[in-house]
Amino acid sequence: MTKIRNAPAILSQGDISSRRIVLDIADRTLERLDSYKRIRSIMRLEGGILHIGMKTWDLSKKRNVYLFGAGKACNHMAMAVDHVLGDRLTAGIAIVKIYEESDRFNKTEVFVGGHPLPNEEGYRASKKIIEIVDQADPQDLFIAVISGGSSALMSCPIDGITLQDEIDTTDVLLKSGAGIYEINAVRRHISALNGGMLAKRIQDVGAELIGFGISDGVGTPATGDIAVPHAAYKSTPIGPDATTLDDARATIVNFDVADRLPPRVVDYLMNAGPEKETPKAFPSNTYFLLNSLPDSCIYAKEVAEKMGIPAIIVSSFLEGESKDAGTFFASMAREIQAYGNPIKAPCVLLSSGEVTTQILDNSVIKGHGGPGQEMAVGFAIMAAKTKGACLLSIDSEGTDGTAKAAGGITDSASFAAAAAKGINLHQTLREHSCFEALDAIGSAVFTGNTGTNLCDLNILYVPALKDGQ
Repeated sequence: MTKIRNAPAILSQGDISSRRIVLDIADRTLERLDSYKRIRSIMRLEGGILHIGMKTWDLSKKRNVYLFGAGKACNHMAMAVDHVLGDRLTAGIAIVKIYEESDRFNKTEVFVGGHPLPNEEGYRASKKIIEIVDQADPQDLFIAVISGGSSALMSCPIDGITLQDEIDTTDVLLKSGAGIYEINAVRRHISALNGGMLAKRIQDVGAELIGFGISDGVGTPATGDIAVPHAAYKSTPIGPDATTLDDARATIVNFDVADRLPPRVVDYLMNAGPEKETPKAFPSNTYFLLNSLPDSCIYAKEVAEKMGIPAIIVSSFLEGESKDAGTFFASMAREIQAYGNPIKAPCVLLSSGEVTTQILDNSVIKGHGGPGQEMAVGFAIMAAKTKGACLLSIDSEGTDGTAKAAGGITDSASFAAAAAKGINLHQTLREHSCFEALDAIGSAVFTGNTGTNLCDLNILYVPALKDGQ
């Protein structure tokens, strides 16, 4: 396996045959989603002519060529562009979540930003990006590579709001139960770069922008031909922003966070006039969409079927409380194995989306974890009733929540395995210490940076019962 780093440990316990099937599907899916390969398949430099998909650019007519990147898949995206351009690249700045030892760049400076909470290094990198853009002119070309997580990694609040305000705002919103659209509505409207503000700065100096994006938004259609420029591109910080000031205000009210957010943030958003709205269109920019959220399920289904296992996509819109989603999938597994609904076993069920974990009081946190790990633990509690059932739930970019694990994998033997080590999985969920529990029973999944970022990928395998079981 090329993506699942600790596969031997995972396959040393539990229902090994079921785990192997699930891991094989996940590994092959992640390999196909790798953005380095996606960009290199459509981008090349021949002499002074840059080819990207159906379009070409004569770089001899450009004074400078700059590369900017941010996101959890930025490592692979930025490396692809950096490697293609070589010496023709003037300079690059990439803001990543995790810097891997295998990452190799020519002219790109790498900063390790903060995610899910912004940090000082991401802020310093963002200020350098602003300095470069503000001295540019119409003869310059900017190439940007953006994936999910850029809102936190490319952190640069507007004047009057501090970096600590942005950190505190993000922390409160992530634990409020709000969805990513609502969270972004607030974050984008207090940012000097996100919400399309980086693209606006480039537009204001008259320079040209080419954008590569991965869309992790729930509800985004599957990608088609990635060589064709994407006309309906919407992605912070280089594309038009679909959220509004009214959305930001509604988030504050609907999730009752006004008294927990920094006062400067609340005051600004509640009183900002229409001139503070984020930009809604960039018709002159060229965008290429490499992958979108439904792609992971589509590719995983193709992989499973090539393995001879029937597969169905349950949903690419999965949201809500993570542990409850785990319980739901365990119930689905039981229904399938007992009655053959909605598909007969053996089979694979797939879903993607972005489940969340609500934490209203930080004092209850006793460990580390994330939504994918909580989903896996929620599944394990109920899955003991379905022999051989196995669920993998990971954040496809390689880290889930506050842990370095991508997520978790549990099966019908996991509850007993935890109990044998004195671990109460119900308590683990209450104390949000799922990483420690999963790691102890060989069920934490480690991938490192995968080169993609399509939120959650959930793969459930349900075997058929053998005679006499």
